[in-house]
Amino acid sequence: MVPPTGDQAENSLRGRLFARRMELLIGVCVLLTVTFVLGIGLGVGMSCRGKFRCSSSLCVSISAQCDGHPDCEHGEDELSCVRVSGKSSVLQVLSGGVWRTVCSEKWDSDLGFSACKQLGYSSYVESGSLPLTSIEQDLQDDLVSINLSQQNPLYPIKIHNTTSLSKTECRSGKIITLRCLECGFRPQYSARIVGGNLSREGQFPWQVSLQFQNEHLCGGSIVETRWILTAAHCVYGFAYPPLWTVLAGLTEQPATGAKYLTVEKIIYHGRYRPKGLDYDIALLKLSQPLTFNGYIEPICLPNFREEFEDGKICWISGWGATEDGGEASVSLHSARVPLISTKACSQPEVYQGYISPGMICAGYLDGGTDSCQGDSGGPLACEVSSVWKLVGATSWGQGCAERNKPGVYTRITQALTWIHKQMEVS
Repeated sequence: MVPPTGDQAENSLRGRLFARRMELLIGVCVLLTVTFVLGIGLGVGMSCRGKFRCSSSLCVSISAQCDGHPDCEHGEDELSCVRVSGKSSVLQVLSGGVWRTVCSEKWDSDLGFSACKQLGYSSYVESGSLPLTSIEQDLQDDLVSINLSQQNPLYPIKIHNTTSLSKTECRSGKIITLRCLECGFRPQYSARIVGGNLSREGQFPWQVSLQFQNEHLCGGSIVETRWILTAAHCVYGFAYPPLWTVLAGLTEQPATGAKYLTVEKIIYHGRYRPKGLDYDIALLKLSQPLTFNGYIEPICLPNFREEFEDGKICWISGWGATEDGGEASVSLHSARVPLISTKACSQPEVYQGYISPGMICAGYLDGGTDSCQGDSGGPLACEVSSVWKLVGATSWGQGCAERNKPGVYTRITQALTWIHKQMEVS
């Protein structure tokens, strides 16, 4: 960390650690696979315009999505039917092609647990209620009430499958909020410790080290008991779980007392390409669930439509190099960085033409503080009302800490549908 962006994905892959493992890549197979996927994607994308695209290339009507009847061969049209939105974590379901806010009447904890399960969580904390008029205006327009009276007890509840009644007002005047996971807290960290950029135990309990053949390669963030979020460029071409280990609960490497975790599955975004910069996100599913203990804790995912203001001070952390082209650090470093608006980050002297809606910039245009090689995949974490949220994953940059070249991060709010879908089905 300088003194913590992952360098541009392409530059990162040229690093020493990657270079020593290039023999693991079978170039011809990768090229054929990419060509095949691109060919299918282009053909299907054209034929499915305005419709929902199944993985089998079948196109179905948008209104058929989340209607309780699988139309795709593998049922993917009945996934991603639940979400949590806005600053207050408002529960919504997809119905008739429209996202509708759930009214509080007839709601219970069984429905809350089911909603969390559909979001990919193995836990449920609580459901709450808020006056309809207290939430964002765009969440008040389309409403729905859930009615379980016709639910088949032989099948697990999926709340979008229940009998529902669309409406323009809630009889109770209140809507449902949902919390699935105790996350974003640092119970073992004392904020009275100040100074320096070396991280203390428990300061970033969601930070993990991704070890490739027992050497640190990238960072990652704990987002659930069995899920680690990182950058796609960290695992692309190396997505073979037995070669990876996740280390949690550590600040120094080599690790003493850290939790060593094996990986069951590696999933990177299907639209990520090694020569591109977008869709740079991946998930690792652990073989066994984590036990949270204060030194190992999850960070909260943001909500849909949740916004983080420009200039907000957030934190980056990692074991990356402390100078461009340098060696990885043995200590976990961290730094405060402000969020930079897309407009400012897209100026001609900065990254004109390269910043997409799926990216967010953070750092200082004057340079001096940045993340670097080895920090890739790690968290851009922001505190909101005493809760820490994962706003970005370290993706790329030009050099490290250079003037007008701030760090660029995968914008998590733009990837939420993909994240929750992978967690739901896996």
